[in-house]
Amino acid sequence: MQVGLIHFVALAAILFSIGMYGALTRRNAIGILMSIELMFNAVNINFVAFAKFISPVEITGQVFVVFVIAIAAAETTVGLAIVLLIYRNFKGVFVDRVNLMKW
Repeated sequence: MQVGLIHFVALAAILFSIGMYGALTRRNAIGILMSIELMFNAVNINFVAFAKFISPVEITGQVFVVFVIAIAAAETTVGLAIVLLIYRNFKGVFVDRVNLMKW
């Protein structure tokens, strides 16, 4: 059995769905950040898979993946800084207790 494009797309769809479910149902800020990273990785799998099966000579998919990884690293840095500030102010990282932006 040969692994085809549909297998990669199905894997990415499953990972993205798990990440979306985790981001929508988690109350913990660190869990939400981990779920968003899982969704980024699902998108990276799609980029590489489509690049391999559509034009195997070009590396455009891999270049996009490098940019997504850089953006994900910046998002994680900013997110963890926000989580640390939330923990200092509220003595916990549960996002339902944080209501600073409410009127």
